[in-house]
Amino acid sequence: MARVLPGMIAWGLVTGMAMTTSGLPLPIVLLMSLLVFAASAQLSAVPLLLVGAPLWLIWLTALCVNLRFVIFSAQLRPHMMTLPLRWRLVAGYLSADVTYVLTVHRHGEDAPANGANPEPLAYFLGVALVNWTGWNVASLLGIAFASQIPQTWGLGFAGSLALLALLVTLIKDGRGLLSVVVGAVVAVVAWGMPMRLHIVVAIVVAVAAGLAFDRWAAVARGQARVGR
Repeated sequence: MARVLPGMIAWGLVTGMAMTTSGLPLPIVLLMSLLVFAASAQLSAVPLLLVGAPLWLIWLTALCVNLRFVIFSAQLRPHMMTLPLRWRLVAGYLSADVTYVLTVHRHGEDAPANGANPEPLAYFLGVALVNWTGWNVASLLGIAFASQIPQTWGLGFAGSLALLALLVTLIKDGRGLLSVVVGAVVAVVAWGMPMRLHIVVAIVVAVAAGLAFDRWAAVARGQARVGR
């Protein structure tokens, strides 16, 4: 977590500052910081709360922003199914973009976790607890010192750079790079979609592109073997 925690701390500070300066009551800000644990959902919900939007719209917006976690959890599922339901729910709460990425990067190709193979779950738990603690400490600091931290520090941009650096380390071949490019282009083209649905659309298209590229590569390898 050492390489990504600075970026997560930057995002936590920005989110805490944004919620505090929005004018929401302090108890609500503190409760949201500790319970929601999702920067994109928090930053999407705050403006709706301030204008008195109906509760269903706030929930729907947060749901759309976080739909990417359905895809993330599908890849983590083989390791999680060895756990009882209550602990799977805890794992779902602790899951985050960084938690997912690091766990899949390290154990995505491993055999499903079980009593004889606890390492994937142990790794997930360690990463998740460090991430949760770092995020919430940073968010609470952002809430406490919102008026003292200048916007010119560009903390939000620093968080984006940290995530970008993590993304680059995960690109292992040309197919992965093409999938990233496809997802980025779709995200830009679909930017105007409501409730930040461009994020969900870009993820779905990028995953579909990656699967298609893998399938084409497998077909090409099979044809090459037949040709020999």
